[in-house]
Amino acid sequence: MTQRVVGGVDTHGLTHHAAVIDAVLGRQLGDREFPATAAGYRALAAWLAGFGEVAAVGMEGTGAYGAGLARHLAEVGFAVVEVDRPDRRLRRAKGKTDPGDAYAAAAAVASGRATGSPKSRTGAVEAIRMLRVARSSAVKARTQAMNQIRMLLVTVPAPLREQVDGLPKAALIRTLARLRPAADLQMPLNAAKFSLRGLARRYQLLDVEIDGLDAQIAPLVAATAPVLLELFGVGPEVAGQLLITAGDNPERMRSQAAFARLAGAAPLPASSGRTQRHRLSRGGDRQANHALHRIALVRMRYHEPTRAYVARRTSEGLSKMEILRCLKRFIAREVFRALMTLPLGQTPHTEPQTDAA
Repeated sequence: MTQRVVGGVDTHGLTHHAAVIDAVLGRQLGDREFPATAAGYRALAAWLAGFGEVAAVGMEGTGAYGAGLARHLAEVGFAVVEVDRPDRRLRRAKGKTDPGDAYAAAAAVASGRATGSPKSRTGAVEAIRMLRVARSSAVKARTQAMNQIRMLLVTVPAPLREQVDGLPKAALIRTLARLRPAADLQMPLNAAKFSLRGLARRYQLLDVEIDGLDAQIAPLVAATAPVLLELFGVGPEVAGQLLITAGDNPERMRSQAAFARLAGAAPLPASSGRTQRHRLSRGGDRQANHALHRIALVRMRYHEPTRAYVARRTSEGLSKMEILRCLKRFIAREVFRALMTLPLGQTPHTEPQTDAA
């Protein structure tokens, strides 16, 4: 009879350490290190299969160092399970080794403590994620350039500062990009013009780069999740982030409550004595939580049913933060249904529910 085994992998940048245990008894059967290359992935998969029927493989870092291995194992038919980082208290008590972490990953799967399915990272959502990484970097660099321009303008010689004082941002950038500094950069005025011109031209280049990335991301998001874009307050930027949080295989989320927890929108009890209340969660994917927050703010300003809801809950004594918690939880329900590709008609814009769940 072929024995059932469970694998575990501790992932790193250059190597992956794999271990195998008996699925029933938990007995350690062996461990080995493999290079983090395509050939190493194939060798690791063959090595695991050599011990018997592989019930599942537990892995840390399926979204980072283990992404390539997780894709390969899924392609060859292994069930891959996302494993959380080992408990730090236990790690401090017992020490850390790569074989120990690999065996711990396998044990977490065999015992049922680890059950999460990793993102597949094989479809359009992964492409959107990569484009958004480049866009985020460009936006940060553009903001940094603008901050440095404003900082320099505080200390430049007065004639130059007065030349651009009061200009709106677009006109300021155009004016600075056309500056003509003299050759003698030992003069502070010339050095200031040279520096400001370089920063302004960098800002313009980053503007073009961001526009180009937006032109690529928007149609990808529209083709991937048209139902999501039909929700009130959801644009390509917000929809892209929510898609990335869910992944190419959103079915891995068991319920709308699981998605709310993933997005940091699941309310947490914060009651004491006679006071019964809930507070916002500070866990989960903070970028997804920010996306839900932006939707809520747009609806609070422009969506009449939401405006009526806010007015009623305010009259009942709820604070703005408590109202936002309720709104974000309700929006998480809508987003989850859209991600599950249900018809939009099944997710009407009704007044938000007020239950704590």
